[in-house]
Amino acid sequence: MKGAFLTSRVVRKGLQASTLQARQRSSLPEQAHQTASLVQGEPNYPVVATAIPGPKSQELMKDLNDIQAVGSVQFFVDYARSLGNYVADVDGNVLLDVYTQIASLPLGYNHPRLLRAAHSPEMTLASVNRPALGSFPDARWPQKLRSALMWLPRDMTNVQTMACGSCSNENAYKAMFIVYRNRQRGSEDLPPIEDQQSCMLNRAPGSPSLTVLSFEHAFHGRTLGSLTTTRSKPIHKVDIPALDWPVAPFPMYQYPLDQFAAENSAEDERCLQRAEEAIEEYNRAGKWVAGMVIEPIQAEGGDNHASPEFFQGLQKIARKHQMAFMIDEVQTGCGVTGKMWAHQWFGLDGPPDIVSFSKKMLTGGYYHTDKYRPNAPYRIYNTWMGDPAKVLQLEEVISVMKDDKLIENAADVGAHLMTGLNGIAERRPGLLSRIRGLGTFVAFDLPSGGQRDKLMAVLRSKGVVSGGCGDASIRMRPSLVFQRQHADIYLGALESALAELGGD
Repeated sequence: MKGAFLTSRVVRKGLQASTLQARQRSSLPEQAHQTASLVQGEPNYPVVATAIPGPKSQELMKDLNDIQAVGSVQFFVDYARSLGNYVADVDGNVLLDVYTQIASLPLGYNHPRLLRAAHSPEMTLASVNRPALGSFPDARWPQKLRSALMWLPRDMTNVQTMACGSCSNENAYKAMFIVYRNRQRGSEDLPPIEDQQSCMLNRAPGSPSLTVLSFEHAFHGRTLGSLTTTRSKPIHKVDIPALDWPVAPFPMYQYPLDQFAAENSAEDERCLQRAEEAIEEYNRAGKWVAGMVIEPIQAEGGDNHASPEFFQGLQKIARKHQMAFMIDEVQTGCGVTGKMWAHQWFGLDGPPDIVSFSKKMLTGGYYHTDKYRPNAPYRIYNTWMGDPAKVLQLEEVISVMKDDKLIENAADVGAHLMTGLNGIAERRPGLLSRIRGLGTFVAFDLPSGGQRDKLMAVLRSKGVVSGGCGDASIRMRPSLVFQRQHADIYLGALESALAELGGD
């Protein structure tokens, strides 16, 4: 294990040969790289040896294309040589990864403590036997849930594990519907025989006309119910049947925020009014709105932020209409915003009813208040209901987060990133706009989607993997071990890429 993955002889030579070139390319001072890395052995700079995707990746794409569509594949990864904030590809390139497997690596690649945990006898048993957790958990399961998953949103004492973000949201919607229907009937007993029979024909009263309110530009998953609440990109939904569920606008703010306070406050009021109008319209039509679901920061739809006052207003509306207030923290959870949960920034009057999670939490699932605990076995159920191996990994992740103060690190590095991005925007007016973020959950806009895509391609040629969202945004989703020196490399590569695109 000593020397770690990326310090193979070939890569070491590449790093030594390219150190001066990388520093010149990123225009960084020597002192920018003096902080000790949180992951021992990771490299100091990206190394670009070939075009990306390189020849080996291109050959593998041809091979894979014989089996399945490869249109979304960017390059093939050498996971054995990836480490920390750096991903290695099969062609010998070593890239600074600020996108981290679509926001899903809490500690980057091959963190040594996760590798040790992966070799434990407990992990072997969990991986080999993959228990059906809803029926046959092992004796340590309650303790593991408390250790790994009870870093809870405020006043929430229930957690239900699931396999992924989409199925977490699907089952959370089911929990909403069960509770809402119980209230309509005035009983928490099992539904009457008429309901049980009619549901088998997909007819009322057993299959009631209940809905979930979501927001324009939202992303909540790709399975049928969660896809109905997803409203970010047509390619996610086109040709797929969807349910007739209500939608409301999400605030679209003007930036800089401090120069448009009155306008943005009016936008909050407009969106809150439209949300309540949509609820009332659907309720009048007998399409009862059992709950609303919203991201603390809309991710796929453009990294759109809203004020604490907006979320406080939504919570009040949900209570007024006796419906669930659900926050989807699949991307924003696990410390990336400088708090464990992004909604902790909002000063809510008590907890949300439901908070879903996945991505950096490694397992999927949702927290909920007592009210949303199912009232009978098998109402919220599937074979695996999560994965104990992932919970074991998460237990170690939480331990590392505490030991290395990674939530505090995200807050500090995020502020550093925002300062750097605002500096670039001042030096290159008209190129970067709407710079926004909480912690390292940071994004900015380019003048057009085409320019955004070109910039991402140039960044990759300079050894930086990034991600897009919305119409013209670049989003950052680095790991929790992303530090100031990594931010400086990113900022230097960004400024260099803008100059190459004609931004001088």
